[in-house]
Amino acid sequence: MKPFSLDFTIDLRRLRVLRELQARGTVAATAEALHLTPSAVSQQITNLSRETGIPLLTPQGRGVRLTPQAGLLLDHAALVDAQMERARADLAAFHEGLVGRVAIGGFATVIIHLIAPALIKLRKTHPRLDVSVLEVEAPECFTRLNAGDLDLILTVDYPGGPRRQDPRYGRRDLLHDPFLVALPSRHPLAQRKTLRLKELADHPWIMGGSTGPCRETALAACTSAGFSPEIRHRTGSWPSTFALVAAGCGVSLVPQLALPSELPRGVVLRSLAGSQRPSRHIYAATRAGADGFPTLVPVLEAITRTAREWSDRPK
Repeated sequence: MKPFSLDFTIDLRRLRVLRELQARGTVAATAEALHLTPSAVSQQITNLSRETGIPLLTPQGRGVRLTPQAGLLLDHAALVDAQMERARADLAAFHEGLVGRVAIGGFATVIIHLIAPALIKLRKTHPRLDVSVLEVEAPECFTRLNAGDLDLILTVDYPGGPRRQDPRYGRRDLLHDPFLVALPSRHPLAQRKTLRLKELADHPWIMGGSTGPCRETALAACTSAGFSPEIRHRTGSWPSTFALVAAGCGVSLVPQLALPSELPRGVVLRSLAGSQRPSRHIYAATRAGADGFPTLVPVLEAITRTAREWSDRPK
């Protein structure tokens, strides 16, 4: 076979025999070093010559000498050997969860409060993990997880979402995220410490975009409280929601994880009392059986630890 053929292949074990022959000088010494018979050594060299399409040996006294082409081949073989050693090291590191690629998907507030802090931890403990993050919400995050575009997603339970025992996914519960009521500071109910959701039935509402788990959870909570909210404004981000509340445009249900470090002027938050108090349950999902994958284990542990720290922080 010619070296420039597209079918050009080399058995790396035969290169090892050729390298030993270069070092030992005779077929007999090579056979002894490799615990082979001399005929087996000769056969390996013959097959390698056939594979590469080049002459490998010339007689020299009682021994043999490698051809210039064989020397060139072994120069390249040294590079292949070095790369294979790197591959072995990387595979061992991969098995230990130290190296590899992980793609994470999550909505904006979990990226801010859970994923980003977890990546700070991972950068110290697993610096060779290559982690990418995509901001994505349900149900699209499940579509991307199923397709293999993402390895891990952080999402929430919501009406119409996968059930807890869905056999397609591995699940790790992270935290409960209760909703609070955001009110204009001059609202008649703003002086109260706690409210019942039904008390807001006759007020204009500010809701997230036309779809999404938060909006569905808020609507389901209002329905359970016995009313259908008058949605006057729709927003695509929590800062815009707070801006409209501060402007006196309506009330809104806001998950605790979405609260800014400092509330805008003109906005107050109140807890909800009674059985209609809504919350979202945040969890991590992988494809079924993948949660024990070596590269996913440290990522899941870092995110779980971050979620625990967030839950335990002083309120």
